[in-house]
Amino acid sequence: MPNRNKIPSDIQVVIALVLLTCIFITVPDLSHTPIRTVLGLPMVLFLPGYALIAALFPSRDDLDGIERLALSFGLSIAVVPLIGLALNYTPWGIRLLPILISLSAFTILMCAVAVLRRGSLPVDDKFSVPFSSAYASIKEEVSGKPENKLDRILTILLVISILASVVTLAYVVVTPKEGEKFTEFYVLGPEGMADGYPTELRNGQSGNVIIGIVNHEYADTEYSIELVLGNNSIPMGQELQHITLQHNQTWEKEVTFTPESVGDDMKLQFLLYKDNNMTEPYRDLHLWIDVGES
Repeated sequence: MPNRNKIPSDIQVVIALVLLTCIFITVPDLSHTPIRTVLGLPMVLFLPGYALIAALFPSRDDLDGIERLALSFGLSIAVVPLIGLALNYTPWGIRLLPILISLSAFTILMCAVAVLRRGSLPVDDKFSVPFSSAYASIKEEVSGKPENKLDRILTILLVISILASVVTLAYVVVTPKEGEKFTEFYVLGPEGMADGYPTELRNGQSGNVIIGIVNHEYADTEYSIELVLGNNSIPMGQELQHITLQHNQTWEKEVTFTPESVGDDMKLQFLLYKDNNMTEPYRDLHLWIDVGES
């Protein structure tokens, strides 16, 4: 008769990492810490694939450890872009929160399927990660009594080397070398996608777009945005005049504009200025719009 046990230890670890990642991304006081990066990398590159493999292959004889590890990375790299592509055709678009929710839901759902499928197998056939036995083995190696002092010294040096390697890797990940400095500047349609722009309006009719900025300048940077239709500036609110962003911070806002002239194939420019330098735009985008008589 199948033996149904509690949630396997590896599935518990996956779910815990998913929940921790959600906390460190959504809580403002935690979202700017290096731990967010440390948790975010496996959330994108490993956990979805591991959960999917656990659901597809619940038996220990299905795959060996190396195959599971390799497929977990490979399937994660395949699944995450597919989820992003699907989000692009939804009202939420490709944004941080929808991506986080989708990845978390997919991973936890696959974990639930894995628990159900393993629960239908005999105990000896279930796949499991031997965390407890591995910990006991390491503890015995460290605290046991080696045959001589040289064995004890070598064991301690080995443990120190492993810890140093892990710390070095974490440091390299969370403090990457400063790369090219640039700013992302984009305009989306009112549904949050690169489609559905208001290109045909009537005189006096307003159009809505979403303007986004992502700071990759490795320093706090102040931006200003100006909208120009033809040769005339469109009056906008003060919220577009002084936008200060930290490095890697994203800003998005829905903007409403109302053309004050009539014409066909009119160039609507979105001009981005940096650090109060209003003489020349730092970035610029444009749409071609038709404004007819009311």
